[in-house]
Amino acid sequence: MPIHRSPDIRSADITDERLYVSRREFLGSLAGAGVLLSAGERRAIARMLGTADPADKLTPWEVVTGYNNFYEFGTAKDDPAAYAATLRPRPWKVRVEGEVARPADYDLDAILAMGTAEERVYRHRCVEAWSMVVPWLGIPLRTIVSRLEPTSRAKYIEFTTLRDPVQMPGQKSGILPWPYVEGLRLDEAMHPLPLLVTGVYGKPLPNQNGAPLRLVVPWKYGFKGGKSIVKIRFTTRQPANTWNVAAPDEYGFYANVNPAVDHPRWSQARERRLGEFYKRPTLPFNGYGEQVAGLYVGMDLKANF
Repeated sequence: MPIHRSPDIRSADITDERLYVSRREFLGSLAGAGVLLSAGERRAIARMLGTADPADKLTPWEVVTGYNNFYEFGTAKDDPAAYAATLRPRPWKVRVEGEVARPADYDLDAILAMGTAEERVYRHRCVEAWSMVVPWLGIPLRTIVSRLEPTSRAKYIEFTTLRDPVQMPGQKSGILPWPYVEGLRLDEAMHPLPLLVTGVYGKPLPNQNGAPLRLVVPWKYGFKGGKSIVKIRFTTRQPANTWNVAAPDEYGFYANVNPAVDHPRWSQARERRLGEFYKRPTLPFNGYGEQVAGLYVGMDLKANF
């Protein structure tokens, strides 16, 4: 669905949060009226909503924006909301370099303009040790990648986030090697699901959620989504992503949601949705197996975790 890019949003253009919830209520009304949906119809609706399960209930705005992992502002879950006001998301530039036909320092508006016609909302589960269902607003990553024209030598994309201890006081600690770096294979980046996110709940992305530009890859664990991105590099070699460098026995490059692979310190077979008191089975590829499993045919997903 076409959405105004964030610099052009007026208060009258912002989608009310109730409209997102109303989609789920619409499905409930069908069931209440005795309308039975086939598995294929449910999958079609799920794809429309951008989530693996159309019955997923959205996580409230207050939780999505108040309970975050963003170590650049502190390690407690409420630190980003408390301290991220120091981040200045405008003006903002993104450097593009490496194996690409259009390397340059791009103003954020130039990046957004590459995908204006294709901006969309994805509603999906964001999984870490806990999970949320988040209606992200963003541009399909493959749209941006196509506009930048990677060369035939490009096999991976590396995303580097802002390093500025004045704006991000958590970087004064040595808990991670800064700046934060993440990466994808080029074929992963060209899949329809990954987003360069610019907003949430129809509003511009809050600082604590990675303003003004972050990555979301819905079939991977949340740490794969770098926040406050300032550089995109196309490379022939697999990037050294931050958590893999910091703890290689705990965090691999791929970070695919795989309930059969335990974290060394906890099981990943079950997840707790924020706002719920029970745990549910974790779904392979976060429920997107039908769409993305083909990317990993022939790979040992326990070795390539």
